[in-house]
Amino acid sequence: MGIYLSTPKTDKFSEDGENYHLRYGLSSMQGWRASMEDAHAAYTDLDGSTSFFGVYDGHGGKVVAKFCAKFLHHQMLKSEAYSAGDIGTSLQQTFLRMDEMMRGQRGWRELSILGDKMNKFSGMIEGLIWSPRSNNGISRTDDWAFEEGPHSDFAGPTSGSTACVAVIRNNQLVVANAGDSRCVISRKGQAYNLSRDHKPDLDIEKERILKAGGFIHAGRINGSLNLARAIGDMEFKQNKFLPAEKQVVTANPDINTVELCDEDEFMVLACDGIWDCLSSQQLVDFVHEQLRSETRLSTVCEKVLDRCLAPSTAGGEGCDNMTMILVQFKKLAQSSAPAEEQSSSNEEAEAQVEPKLERSEV
Repeated sequence: MGIYLSTPKTDKFSEDGENYHLRYGLSSMQGWRASMEDAHAAYTDLDGSTSFFGVYDGHGGKVVAKFCAKFLHHQMLKSEAYSAGDIGTSLQQTFLRMDEMMRGQRGWRELSILGDKMNKFSGMIEGLIWSPRSNNGISRTDDWAFEEGPHSDFAGPTSGSTACVAVIRNNQLVVANAGDSRCVISRKGQAYNLSRDHKPDLDIEKERILKAGGFIHAGRINGSLNLARAIGDMEFKQNKFLPAEKQVVTANPDINTVELCDEDEFMVLACDGIWDCLSSQQLVDFVHEQLRSETRLSTVCEKVLDRCLAPSTAGGEGCDNMTMILVQFKKLAQSSAPAEEQSSSNEEAEAQVEPKLERSEV
């Protein structure tokens, strides 16, 4: 059945956690896909005042998603912008830094440790490429040391991953997104999108793709990739005359900063395996219904995965890997003003997003 199994793998990885301000549950399931390429990260106390949640949906292999789940939050903590209290800028820099870190001998080694299958004859890792020498002479103060070795010319993986990350500090919520994973918040039962799905047919994405020398065919970049932004996918980032944010595919995220208030009930981060089956509002309604009788948040996530799983592979929808994180807010110490978007990755993106939370259609 090609990329699908004859029967779905419905066993799930689930966990729960909480701190004084919030509690979360998560679950992930391979489903009908031949392999599991999703990854995630959930830390209620990343540092003394900050919680971090992220979903990473891999394509062409699992290694980039796993790389992000392992390194992205640590790299954010190391940035000068984060130390200065600018979470949005630190996330933007960190998303772009993931591509830089996956190059060269050190990047190749870390990806190989995370490990897709290796061809024992050629020594090649599935999802990785050999490439001509690229200019990696970017000065960094972090501890990602340069390594000499046979893969010093490695230009990065051909596989890639979406990244949708939510950082919570006090009453501030910062969401960074590249790709079509999505973050949605429930406010008084209404679903509001805190991220935008980066598809090639969006005007802002199409303009960048064409200017960088790419084309769109059947909704896919160069007839291949159905995402306009992602970490990895280095074959789409080879124009040496353009900065990272202007490449055919970019890891540059949209940033959305909001202030939480007492009307905010919960937040969902999930990969497109969920959103292919349920709209943002449908998912919020389903979660509300489950919370009437279920106290364990990971169980609510498991029920969502089961609800989305297709009975067969005939239709396509409901056949993808699925990952969902549900974050429930505890009563805030003080009520805040209605959440407003405060920044985004660029002025063009700002023009595309309403100044307040973007209410989802059913």
